[in-house]
Amino acid sequence: MAVQEAGQGGAAAGAHGGGCTCGGCPHGARAGHRRAVAEFLRKRDEFAAGQGLPAAVAHSASASRQWVSEELTQSAEQVAERGRAEGQAWLARLWWRTASAVWVLVVVLLLVQAFTAIGAGWTSARTAGLLAALVTAGALTAASWFHRARGGALAPVIGEDNRLSTSRAVAGAWVLFVVYAVLVLVGRLAGASGHEERDALIAGLELGRGAGVVTVLAVVCAIAVLVRRVVGVRVLGQRLQKVRADRPRAADLLTDDAGRGTFADIQYVVIGGVALLFAAVRLGRRPDQLPDLPWGLAVVVLISAATYLAGKYAEGGRPVILSVVRAREAGDLDAPIRTGDDIEIRGAGFVPPGAQGADRLSRMVVRIGAVHVHVPLVPVSGGFSNPTDAVLRVPVPADVEPGRVEVQVVTAAGVETNRYGIDVTD
Repeated sequence: MAVQEAGQGGAAAGAHGGGCTCGGCPHGARAGHRRAVAEFLRKRDEFAAGQGLPAAVAHSASASRQWVSEELTQSAEQVAERGRAEGQAWLARLWWRTASAVWVLVVVLLLVQAFTAIGAGWTSARTAGLLAALVTAGALTAASWFHRARGGALAPVIGEDNRLSTSRAVAGAWVLFVVYAVLVLVGRLAGASGHEERDALIAGLELGRGAGVVTVLAVVCAIAVLVRRVVGVRVLGQRLQKVRADRPRAADLLTDDAGRGTFADIQYVVIGGVALLFAAVRLGRRPDQLPDLPWGLAVVVLISAATYLAGKYAEGGRPVILSVVRAREAGDLDAPIRTGDDIEIRGAGFVPPGAQGADRLSRMVVRIGAVHVHVPLVPVSGGFSNPTDAVLRVPVPADVEPGRVEVQVVTAAGVETNRYGIDVTD
């Protein structure tokens, strides 16, 4: 989105520049990020077209490549810094948006109850539902205020990687719904006048009435806790690569870290949302008991949750080097690897999901023996030809001793590949 809005940076740079110090004003961070993105894109396209190279390095392909890579790295670091500032400003004002959305839902509920009461009349169940909504909205607003620096009411569903967590969002939705349903029964019980009505309301809380909802609630909450444990263990074991996002987005609920839609997440959100809608309708029809979610629908939700959990176990993997060869330009003679030559490292998983930005690509390192070589950025129109997820190209520095040496890639997420031995000759 920042790339798409980069061309609009000039309009926003008037009263609120990148250094704006207005209290709580997000315009400075947003405008500064747009300008940094526009400057980076301009440099990348110029270098990709062979423009902007100083005469001192233009005569040497390796020197010009290194100079271009350093320039793009510095520009990318400025983009990343501005992006983090914009993300913090966005989170700081998100609490008001979440609180406003909650109260909008309360108004919608009031309008729905008012329209459906025409002809049927206003009942104590409608009053209890509205009061339960007010109590829930008030609690969420207070939580938004206390967590206003972390996204307001969305703070509990934002993961450690600064993305919205699908498992926490689904579990949070079911928790809020069950709390609302219980508050409706509490309101009706407080307003009940007869013993028979009170006994019926208390009986509505029995497990036999809401076994399906209780089972689904228990499973989705357990999934949220288990997924956090699974992801943490796999990251520490270097079996999953995670990079931090600048800010959470709604699309995180349906996509992976790279922004690609994933079947496991989509089906979990869709099926969970449909089941939640069914339970809400049942609560509206029978406000005297917990929603009796049919076991058929509850089992469908459980299967969806198991699919989501299996997807979390299956995603990711450790990066691996499959082969290392001497990079050969057109017209070069075949020869062994020598210091000063470029080598091509072929494998998989070199670029973690969500690390396609230049600031993350520039953090990739290749160990050749005892020497650490930073992977150079090679710009092309619209992106980079090096590094890629399957191929890296780096020079063999003169400090590498001839003989048998090992090559290892360290990705932007800090995960190390296997070691691959190559022979370097004089």
